[in-house]
Amino acid sequence: KAKATTIKEALARWEEKTGQRPSEAKEIKLYAQIPPIEKMDASLSTLANCEKLSLSTNCIEKIANLNGLKNLRILSLGRNNIKNLNGLEAVGDTLEELWISYNFIEKLKGIHVMKKLKILYMSNNLVKDWAEFVKLAELPCLEDLVFVGNPLEEKHSAENNWIEEATKRVPKLKKLDATLEAEAG
Repeated sequence: KAKATTIKEALARWEEKTGQRPSEAKEIKLYAQIPPIEKMDASLSTLANCEKLSLSTNCIEKIANLNGLKNLRILSLGRNNIKNLNGLEAVGDTLEELWISYNFIEKLKGIHVMKKLKILYMSNNLVKDWAEFVKLAELPCLEDLVFVGNPLEEKHSAENNWIEEATKRVPKLKKLDATLEAEAG
């Protein structure tokens, strides 16, 4: 198969295209590389000023090497092959938005480290148990959640009680699945 694109190569291309230095940039888009990126390698540690990083539509399996991104507020990892949330603790103090739809996440272990997370878009993953879903209640700032297309949501939407059951368990949400305002209280 084609050799994967490394983060270093993707950053070199991005620099060529934008004329900006990755180490100075606030927003860096490395989505849909051809061939795709498979690893979040140590080259990410150079992105000290990055506030928004997009790595969506690649073939990344693990969240890793975020320790150097001291200013990261938005991380976009949709449409990859990510199976768990290990690796997020490195940005737990700064991350405000995590976009991680269309992956293979079944368990939410480790999500409690996200002390500032306001927005979590994680549609089309594999969460199927309330025991996992309730871990979202440990996020002190979470207000906007998109969870459509997880087995748990599909089951309860079919039973017409998804919004009710979900907001009961994570009562602080202001918005659930984008269109519906969760009731206050």
